[in-house]
Amino acid sequence: MGAMMMAVMAPVMIFALSKTMIKEMVDTPPVYVKVSGAEFAPNLMKQLKKENILEFSQVPSDDKVLWEERNIELKIPEIFSKNMTDGITINVILRTDYSDKAMKAPIRRIQDAIKDYARVIGYKRLLVRGVDIGLLQPVKLIEQDTAPPSSNAIFISMLLGLYLLMAAFMSGLPVAIDSSAGERERNVLEMLLCQPVSTLKIVLAKLICTSSVATLGVVLTLLLTSVSVSFVDLTKIGAIFSLDMFTVVVIIVLLLPICFFASALQLFVSFGAKSFKEAQSIVTMIIMLPAMIPVVLMFIDDKPKWLDWLPISGQSLLIEDIFKGLPVNWVAVGSTSLVTIAITVTLVVTLSIRLKSEKVVLALT
Repeated sequence: MGAMMMAVMAPVMIFALSKTMIKEMVDTPPVYVKVSGAEFAPNLMKQLKKENILEFSQVPSDDKVLWEERNIELKIPEIFSKNMTDGITINVILRTDYSDKAMKAPIRRIQDAIKDYARVIGYKRLLVRGVDIGLLQPVKLIEQDTAPPSSNAIFISMLLGLYLLMAAFMSGLPVAIDSSAGERERNVLEMLLCQPVSTLKIVLAKLICTSSVATLGVVLTLLLTSVSVSFVDLTKIGAIFSLDMFTVVVIIVLLLPICFFASALQLFVSFGAKSFKEAQSIVTMIIMLPAMIPVVLMFIDDKPKWLDWLPISGQSLLIEDIFKGLPVNWVAVGSTSLVTIAITVTLVVTLSIRLKSEKVVLALT
């Protein structure tokens, strides 16, 4: 259960987040505002109602406490009609807690509705005076998106790429700790090293066992995610998301070196710990690598080329391109895989040499 937790939970989380984000992007739930002076601007109130922005008196009893806490106030001055007739700028006050994250969407909708209303009034004033409103837009930019429909589901792709990397690290984590620090505490490691088997073979056996579980976690994450996302109606946002056999194979080939790298790194660190609990504490921190590196890459606009070669960052960037529907860059796949394998081999050889020392085997200081 511990090993496969990420493989099972990731598809469920992607499904839940996708449903929530699509609902927020498509639906326009009612926003309730405490309006003072509504009688002075009936047309403005009609515009707000059209955008499903309603007065506080219409809030359902079940949601009254929630909207009372949000406390969105809109103050319309008494001179609204007079200033509108005279062509004088009218100050309409929107008062609420702008620091509250839950208020960002309602505030944006109210702002957009009032700006649209003001823009229409401005256009009408120009038309009445015989001015062509086209003069306000001397240049019109027509945007044509050449991205394939699959790239519109970028938030699912980002989540899946992150969860796949985390699955490679988390799935083999319990096995790595138990087969290193755990065996040492149970005195199994001493008996094992007394056998006529080289330490390199022992490390390789542990590595293959741990990485096999990590690979299984990655494959399960891919398969279960493709099933869970099929229940999400992405057509509402004009997106598609599908994992064909070629994409699945490429991703597995890309992440296979990461599974070995993560397992070798976890074994290396676990054998360096003094106890099973210390190994749990230290090795668990390694999980932050696949979680933090892709997030950091999101904030780097001009990425250096050497990031394409490093473990985790190279795989993260390639997975992002694959989910966007771009052609597979086999040169980048080969380079980042070779660097990852080279680091893995270095860790394995170094660990096999360290296991020949009594200080490591007996956890001596």
